[in-house]
Amino acid sequence: MTSHVLDPTPRTTADVFSADHPPAITVDPGDTVVVGSLDAAGHLERQTAPGQARPQMFPNRRGHCLTGPIAVRGTRRGDMLSVHVVGLHPGTWGWTVAGAKESPVTQRLGLAVGSPSWLLWELDADAGKATESRGFVRRLAPFLGVMGVAPAEPGEHSTIPPRGSTGGNIDCRELVAGSTLYLPVDVPEALLYLGDGHAAQGDGEVGGSAIECPMTSEVVIDVAPDRPLPSVHAETPAGRVTFGFHADLNKATGDALDDMVSWMQLLFDLDRATALALASTCVDMRVTQIANQVWGVHALLPTGVLS
Repeated sequence: MTSHVLDPTPRTTADVFSADHPPAITVDPGDTVVVGSLDAAGHLERQTAPGQARPQMFPNRRGHCLTGPIAVRGTRRGDMLSVHVVGLHPGTWGWTVAGAKESPVTQRLGLAVGSPSWLLWELDADAGKATESRGFVRRLAPFLGVMGVAPAEPGEHSTIPPRGSTGGNIDCRELVAGSTLYLPVDVPEALLYLGDGHAAQGDGEVGGSAIECPMTSEVVIDVAPDRPLPSVHAETPAGRVTFGFHADLNKATGDALDDMVSWMQLLFDLDRATALALASTCVDMRVTQIANQVWGVHALLPTGVLS
């Protein structure tokens, strides 16, 4: 198999998903790609003070600054793409911002108006820690917030809401190195986009951003036949993960649980009611994110919880 390097440049980045984008690179199934991505805002220079305006890849950006698309030769609509994350190396700095943007959270907390609060972080990948300008220290747990393929529908599509059919802005902190994310292919050659590096994040991404940072990601991209589910799902060091995305939290939760119960039926050769009963003893339901126009929920079947 071949190894490729894809750096973020004006030709290899995008701030929307589109089946009409020309590939930034074309790879074969099983190839390795080392992908560089800027932070979600696409800063071309680091901030030296919290919230400092710096040049961006897309001065009038519409969404995340993503690297891609990566075309996967020979893939077709209906295939299942596997993206195995071999390694993740954050850049040397990151930022977090909250407040002054209207959302259910900021309205509830009385922060929809006024000035936003910015955090500026120094990142030390070798030591595995992030140090904020006020002195707070956080252990690094890097992952990519956005891993998704182009939707088949014509036109340009926002990178903000995640989609159950194509992935995207999933923002699941379980997708660390060692994870494999499975994405249904919607267009020929898949057209995979990667980016939105997070040095660390809590479940929920409650303020609307994580520790946003540049990232170098090593991934192996392949086609995965005979997967147990037709929807977005993952195998991670923490366990098996299924997802739900919807404006209704109940619907998002139900979708994630439905897929997990289906997966457990196949794993353990169970009827559906027994799989649900067993899930009730060991599956964790978590709010993935509340920041992206639709709720994200994931169900986690922890590694080794059943023997």
